[in-house]
Amino acid sequence: MTGIVLVTETDIKLGEFGFAGDDHVVPFEVAMLDARGRVVQLGAVLDAILSRHDYPEPVARLLAEAVTLTVLLGTSLKFDGKFILQTRSDGPVDMLVADFSTPQSLRAYARFDEERLQAAMAAGKASPADLMGAGVLALTIDQGQYMQRYQGIVPLDSTSLEEAARTYFRQSEQIPTEVRLSVARQLVRGDSGKEEHWRAGGLLAQFLPESSERLRLPDLPGGDGDNGDAPDPTDDAWNEVVALLGTVESDELLDPTVGSERLLYRLFHEHGVRVFEGTEVLDDCSCSRERIRSVLDSFTAEEIAESTQDGSIQVACEFCSTQYEFDPAEFAPAQ
Repeated sequence: MTGIVLVTETDIKLGEFGFAGDDHVVPFEVAMLDARGRVVQLGAVLDAILSRHDYPEPVARLLAEAVTLTVLLGTSLKFDGKFILQTRSDGPVDMLVADFSTPQSLRAYARFDEERLQAAMAAGKASPADLMGAGVLALTIDQGQYMQRYQGIVPLDSTSLEEAARTYFRQSEQIPTEVRLSVARQLVRGDSGKEEHWRAGGLLAQFLPESSERLRLPDLPGGDGDNGDAPDPTDDAWNEVVALLGTVESDELLDPTVGSERLLYRLFHEHGVRVFEGTEVLDDCSCSRERIRSVLDSFTAEEIAESTQDGSIQVACEFCSTQYEFDPAEFAPAQ
């Protein structure tokens, strides 16, 4: 990847710098603070995924957070594979699924109970944590058919996805990590007047010093506290990263006129921030007629009969809502 160091305000003029723009994940490094991470602004890709299903607004917001977190984590894979984020919980939104297939394919959907959702909204309990309730967040890395899956499980107990992600990295990866997610539905002037479109922004930063001992210092958020030595004053670096990220307003994460690179400059210009070439994200479902047919081929005659309605087998992809129709005679056992 080609690295670019942001030095002065004049170095980041649009058109001269080559901004990544929407739907591109931008990796970055702040060497002076031993921090690395990724930032993204999702526009058309997120809007397409959410608009396709016409989710109620609270559900769409929650799924948008899941999609943004999936993109931030999935684009870190250095091999051909898939990153899957899935929740199972007892709230009105009992399941979220988002997966990212390298190098750039994204898809997602949510499952919810309409009556419980309406009751929660009427009671003023429609925050993301309220909608999920108690359950688990599973983060899975799938390296393909012949490789073992890796899965991390984090409990959900009326916690946000941001909090769950921090817990995952603290417990499973033992890497101090900070995550910021922001979602909004914005009015955009179009050919037919003002139109509503979904946007999301996300930022993930991690403390990755060359010396592994520094990760165990008790003064570091997310440290294990086992090191009884006095803290090294140089390790206030991570505390400073967390403090700087705490100054980021939700609107800044979303604002297309700010952009990922300019936001990083605002945060870390005093320390020297290096950004790398962005990774594009596409709304790209992996379903196909051939894949669904291969599943139906494994059905017994009884299962084919049970799946047939009005003389045909109708299958809808939960991710992209594409409808597939099959003739049951295609799956009749050979005579």
